[in-house]
Amino acid sequence: MPESKGRKKDVYTPPPTGKGERKVARLGSPSWLAPTMVALFVIGLTYIVIFYIAGSQIPIMRDLSPLINVAIGFAFIAGGFILSTRWR
Repeated sequence: MPESKGRKKDVYTPPPTGKGERKVARLGSPSWLAPTMVALFVIGLTYIVIFYIAGSQIPIMRDLSPLINVAIGFAFIAGGFILSTRWR
């Protein structure tokens, strides 16, 4: 019985894009993100702790109401939380 001839397949060459070099996507976070995030958490927590321990002795904290002082501390913590959502 005769054997059939096998087909020769050409080597696949992708079509040229015409756009030049492609940019490679950077995965991961910027190098400043994690230290800034942790610093905001620590600053916010430290501000609230200092307010409760020695708030009546510090002139700036004494002049502000307690609600504003706590809001300032939580604002720093919220900033750290917002940055943490962008961390990969």
